[in-house]
Amino acid sequence: MALLRELRAGDGLRVKRYKIAVIPGDGIGPEVIEAAMPVLDRAAAKHGFTLAWERLPYCADHYLKTGETLPDAAFGHLRDDVDAIFLGALGDPRVPGNEHARDILLGLRFRLDLYVNFRPVQLLHPDLTPLRADRRTGGQPDSPTARRPQIDFVIFRENTEGVYLGRGRIEGDQYIAEEVNTAKGVERIIRAAFDWAKAHGKARVTMSDKANAVPAHRIWQETFRRVAAQYVGIEAEHRYVDALAMELVREPERFAVIVTNNLYGDILSDLGAALVGGLGLAPSANLHPGRSGGGLFEPVHGSAPALAGKGIANPLAAILTGALMFEQLGHPDAARDLERAVKETLRAGVRTSDIGGAATTEQVAQATQEHL
Repeated sequence: MALLRELRAGDGLRVKRYKIAVIPGDGIGPEVIEAAMPVLDRAAAKHGFTLAWERLPYCADHYLKTGETLPDAAFGHLRDDVDAIFLGALGDPRVPGNEHARDILLGLRFRLDLYVNFRPVQLLHPDLTPLRADRRTGGQPDSPTARRPQIDFVIFRENTEGVYLGRGRIEGDQYIAEEVNTAKGVERIIRAAFDWAKAHGKARVTMSDKANAVPAHRIWQETFRRVAAQYVGIEAEHRYVDALAMELVREPERFAVIVTNNLYGDILSDLGAALVGGLGLAPSANLHPGRSGGGLFEPVHGSAPALAGKGIANPLAAILTGALMFEQLGHPDAARDLERAVKETLRAGVRTSDIGGAATTEQVAQATQEHL
């Protein structure tokens, strides 16, 4: 059971305090996490709760020094003693096999059964999308005819099955990877997508597979039809993954909730990020709906070792990931406030180079904090 604590303030009111484990990770991970934490502290204080950060050492440096990835005692602590896990990014060229990243990130997803990888795709400023008509025609971005798509959808990526289980074998010159889809796993991710759509007033859920080429994906179609029938008023539609990728570029505004398997969810969510400004703006949450505890929260962008130490990494994905964490901890107003502050920072033109600006990591984080 996670440790949600309450502190008694001077006026007699109780202030909730959440214990958050921090794994800053590799590359730019520590930079964006350290930049985001004061912003999250400011938002939490404004909305009447506090965050008790606990920094943990697990990363490539630790692995290279000790041979340790994520020991059992640390896993038990993360499972039982914290309210959420805030993760930077993992991956280091000094560990070519990424053993530490696999054991920490995939290990936590699998061992904690965080079967939902929730990835929102939202256009936070109209000039960030490559789909603007003026970019293709040379017109003015503020002209009445410039296309300004309203991109705002979420992806429910199954997080504990598929090819990412790492099952397979080598037989001579054949390299075989096995994809695992269970009845339980497929049903619960589809049901989670419909439950979220119902709770948030969304009218359509799109399921994506490749059943026309992969017979095992028929379980997705059969389960989707059966579960969808239980959610009256929500349109259920199916798209093969290649067709969906095309439609996301052509008409992203028609999508609301997408549910798919582990591999396709990974690919489609990166495509979605490209539609709204890039991976520097892409948050994610790893969740087990209905279970106490906040889950595992990580920006999508990866460790980007070539950018490490330069002070130019975009911290907004980490800040938006904090908003997802606040939502899961039961503070949606604080989450919306963070999103508003990010939008105002973008509107003010305080941006890192990946999205057309010249600001540093710290400058972007400071501007976002000031907008709170």
